Amino acid sequence: MATVTRWLAAARHSRGAWYELGWTIVEMVLVVAIFGTLLAMVTPQVTKHIDQARVARAILDIEGIQADLAGVEMLGEGLPETLAEIGRDMLDPWGNPYQYLRFERGKPVPPGARRDRFLVPINTSYDLYSMGKDGATTVALTAKPSQDDVVRANDGAFIGLAVRY
Repeated sequence: MATVTRWLAAARHSRGAWYELGWTIVEMVLVVAIFGTLLAMVTPQVTKHIDQARVARAILDIEGIQADLAGVEMLGEGLPETLAEIGRDMLDPWGNPYQYLRFERGKPVPPGARRDRFLVPINTSYDLYSMGKDGATTVALTAKPSQDDVVRANDGAFIGLAVRY
């Protein structure tokens, strides 16, 4: 404590010594600029990893719902009209409800069924998907609003991003 007191007393008597007590504006601007640059470099990577984690969670959710639907179907009850009937009316990682469309056996695939780049339906029994990050979708997987959707295709053989199907 005595050393600090002597230093402050010496600083009062010498000219320009008060600069040593703090940072100059130039130093502050440099620190803020460096911090801003580092933040700008890190933010896209963090966002990318968060998006990947959300896609992975949606894939796992769809796999779980698919397993529940298969269990109900194996009991001979047929596919439910809605996911609420099996207690799976949940939200995807982006806060939107999972989309489910049941097809009638022996009837043509409904017009709202998801379709590949050749406009062929991607499933034969039901569609199950998340509308993805943008919360928008269309019937064709190749359309821009559908490319970030997490879809179940080939009757469950593929579950992933529509852009990768």
